[in-house]
Amino acid sequence: MNKTNFASLVLGAIGFLALTGCAQPSLAARLVDVSVVNRSTGERLTPYRHHGKFYIAGTPGDNYSIELRSRRSERLLTVLSVDGVNVLTGETAAPLQSGYVLDDRQSYGISGWRKSMNDVAQFVFTALPNSYAARTGRPDNVGVIGVAVFREKVVPPLARYGTTAPFPATKEARHPEPARDADEGPVRQAAKSESEASTGASKSTASGKLAERRANLAAADSASPGEFEKKAERLGTGHGEREYSPTRYTGFERARDTPDEIVTIYYDSRDNLIARGIIPTPWLAEPTPFPANARFVPDPRS
Repeated sequence: MNKTNFASLVLGAIGFLALTGCAQPSLAARLVDVSVVNRSTGERLTPYRHHGKFYIAGTPGDNYSIELRSRRSERLLTVLSVDGVNVLTGETAAPLQSGYVLDDRQSYGISGWRKSMNDVAQFVFTALPNSYAARTGRPDNVGVIGVAVFREKVVPPLARYGTTAPFPATKEARHPEPARDADEGPVRQAAKSESEASTGASKSTASGKLAERRANLAAADSASPGEFEKKAERLGTGHGEREYSPTRYTGFERARDTPDEIVTIYYDSRDNLIARGIIPTPWLAEPTPFPANARFVPDPRS
């Protein structure tokens, strides 16, 4: 019997979940490739590089999914943020929160906000005021997708002569979760104590982000009315219709508390990205005085 391809999540200090899915991402990274797919058209959105950052163009009203593909022969934990919100728990995102664990070389598509063990609310491109983040009072980070990747802690190998190498007891060791077949796929992790530990670090960066946001707003105030209107039309991610997406728990322990890799993708409408110079302006050919070599002037069409 064929096994379902699962992705797992974590809720709590030691538990993880899993979802079905498969994809081939296009934005290469060291540990996990990430791409965004427009589910309404099937198009894999092209990333545009601008000043060292990557941008994609979304279409209002279209559903999308975030495709992950592990490049490693080991399990990896991926903590996913959309518009500054954790897609699994709805918390303001921080690296030491819930995430999806990918099995070795596994691909997986995440299509929405996790609502239960069985379903998600679809990701949908929408105007910023209608985004989930804005509607929950957190509009400051709308327009960005982030993936924090963690490698798994290696269990000490057996020592020679059949003795076991000593290692400290962990929360997992004291409170083990049921083991799952590795072939079943990725996993999600949410660590409450780790999340609390990360709160201080999150607050320490908040002031810097707030200052940057205020600087951007000041620039918007000084812009022309047309430019300000464009900024007001920025895209966000809405809370769409629910769809079936089963999950399961599994165990995962990070090798360290800081991400081994962070992949960041910014997004907005195509018009806004063109206006900002991120997507090149469509080329318009200059008229030419001699486009053909006709000998005589033909009659005009009626």
